[in-house]
Amino acid sequence: MSTTDLAGAIGNFAREMLSGSVQEPVPELRVQVEGAPKALNHAVRDEAYRASAEALRNAIRHAHAHRIEVEIRYDEHHLRIRIRDDGKGIDPGVLSHDHSVGHWGLRGMKERAKLVGGTLEVWSQLDSGTEIELVIPASGAYAKADAHRSLLHRLWRS
Repeated sequence: MSTTDLAGAIGNFAREMLSGSVQEPVPELRVQVEGAPKALNHAVRDEAYRASAEALRNAIRHAHAHRIEVEIRYDEHHLRIRIRDDGKGIDPGVLSHDHSVGHWGLRGMKERAKLVGGTLEVWSQLDSGTEIELVIPASGAYAKADAHRSLLHRLWRS
């Protein structure tokens, strides 16, 4: 996965999960990018991908959704990833503890966000779906252009 193709990687993961889904009908998937994609720091890219994959895995396996939407927004202040479904929602007891017995996905997603200086919020209501939002400040999310130029310059000189 390149530092700028987060949407492609997330979309491919979701399509792969959906192709193996036993749910009928298979939920409609939409991946949308807002703003110009920017190169991401490697750790941010990896943790954002993993948290997004977990959110999608949960939506595909558990939500019984008809529609799943992924929105990735690059702006000058934040990288924001929202994953929304119109499924059955998450039990309030699970939300209040960040996990259910034997399942640590929500807690893991929050820990991944924290590792890269971000936050992860979860909104859910029974029979109304779930929305998960990962927000990472731009100062930590985006790779510095000077670092890329410096690396290219060193490679060119060697």
